Amino acid sequence: MPKVLFIQPSQYLSTGEIVKQKKLYLPGLVFPLLAAMLPENWEAEVNLEVIDDINFDTDADIIGIGAMGHSIFRAFDIAGEFRKRGKIVFMGGYMASMIPEIALEHADSVVIGDAEISLLKLLSDFEMHGSIDRIYNNPVHDLSDLPVPRYELLTSKKIGDMLPVQAGRGCNHSCSFCSIACLYKGRHLTRPVDDVIRDIKKIKSLGYKKFYMIDDNIISNAGYLEELCSKILPLNMKWSSQCTMNIARNKSLLNLAARSGCEILSLGLESISQEGLNKLNKKWLRTDDHQKLINAFNKAGIMISAEMIIGTDGDTVESLKETYNFIKKCKIPLLRIYFLTPVPSTKLYTELKDSGRLIHEDFSHYTASECVHYPEKISPEKLTEMYNWLNGKIFSLNGIVSRTLMNGQILKHPLKYFLAFAINLHYRSYVRRGETPLIV
Repeated sequence: MPKVLFIQPSQYLSTGEIVKQKKLYLPGLVFPLLAAMLPENWEAEVNLEVIDDINFDTDADIIGIGAMGHSIFRAFDIAGEFRKRGKIVFMGGYMASMIPEIALEHADSVVIGDAEISLLKLLSDFEMHGSIDRIYNNPVHDLSDLPVPRYELLTSKKIGDMLPVQAGRGCNHSCSFCSIACLYKGRHLTRPVDDVIRDIKKIKSLGYKKFYMIDDNIISNAGYLEELCSKILPLNMKWSSQCTMNIARNKSLLNLAARSGCEILSLGLESISQEGLNKLNKKWLRTDDHQKLINAFNKAGIMISAEMIIGTDGDTVESLKETYNFIKKCKIPLLRIYFLTPVPSTKLYTELKDSGRLIHEDFSHYTASECVHYPEKISPEKLTEMYNWLNGKIFSLNGIVSRTLMNGQILKHPLKYFLAFAINLHYRSYVRRGETPLIV
């Protein structure tokens, strides 16, 4: 029986060490889903390097590596080790999809974008010819009839207390710095609600009381989310997901999500500079609404896990100092700060390259913890100084305690805010080493 080994690589720290954890609290869904779609004569194995060791002498016939962000460089090294041993290696994930010409220097093939159709073609080619094509690019336009993922490939590992389930892919916005916008070009695909509920019930039958809803922006279709939350409600499950701030503009939907068990929503606050957001094609996000919308999340009982970027064309020393005051005032419990990073193939990357504003194109330094472009109103050196200042304030012990244990919401949701305190300590351990905090 032929076998495919799926590998999710970890990533390198600046010291060259490979990131390892005792547990992976948010495991991905792509490999269990693809494993469930394999022909009956194929066997699948999954390796999550952050918690697993890689057996480079595996008996697998073909190796599939899926990388996100900076982990692409660890993926290249893993691919090289397997190719030295004569294995056929293909790569996928959004980074390989966006720089396929670079990925092909390290792998035999690249699957661009959605993998469901492409993987079956790839495996068929391997069985028929003993070789595979260099590029497979077969977008998926319909998410109906996806099988139940092979969750046992995750539950046998050291993971946290929730499993993933997918509702949709893509986003109806086209922010210039976003890799999702680059790949899906404003499309947002949703699965049939009953299929999603089927998978949630499967997760519950496995003894899990929580799930992570995978969707690049679950508020892209408010009517869909309303139907989904209504059907989640009687299942008595807790869940988290990601979306935009816009969900807080719909009070009834936000409250329905909370009643259905939504505990945490991850979203991009991005910046307090409207000018900076406008230039990133994100003018629909209004900075003067940030405080009001955060209050709406708090009132609904949903904790926000926010991301902010510095280095927009609206940023100055003064605006970054005000950013800290904003964070302190709002007591955002979970927060990560990144440098604006022009991911190759995005609209932002093209704009900065064409205008000569890239400092360099050594993508190994495009980690979101280094400034790699020339902002309009602040020098890269001063921006780096302010980045370190911001992180130092936010992830000081006083800063963490203020945003979590001293947050007024802890009286209503003590367990969530104690968890936020622990997660912040995890982030702090990375920040103090000059690394980008890893989402656990």
